[in-house]
Amino acid sequence: MAEYTVVSVSDVPDRAADVGMDPDHFEIRFMREHLGLQNFAVTFERFGAGWKPTRGHRHTVQEEVYVLVSGRAQAKLDGEVIDLEPWTAVRVPARTARALRAAGKEDAVFVTIAAPQAGLEDVEFIQDF
Repeated sequence: MAEYTVVSVSDVPDRAADVGMDPDHFEIRFMREHLGLQNFAVTFERFGAGWKPTRGHRHTVQEEVYVLVSGRAQAKLDGEVIDLEPWTAVRVPARTARALRAAGKEDAVFVTIAAPQAGLEDVEFIQDF
């Protein structure tokens, strides 16, 4: 019998408040545990239209790929701001500071892939980024 895991994103708890973000304008669902992933992480993120986060983050070891599924977005990577269109992917190395936001009249929805999976202990939050 084949081994696999199926999980509905809506069944995974939104952890926005747990990571210090405004749950009225941001949604984050960590899929790793629910999928039983061993070596990487997959996360669903929704940034509300018009909402501007006030912090960024970086990692010690974990690199990330952000895939913009819908909406338009901007990514601030160290000091550079880039525009993202739907179905654009951007790889961000561990030590690069990053912040993302919706850039338009609709929410920006991302699927983020990260490896090696290092958990929240690997995150350094950067205020006023």
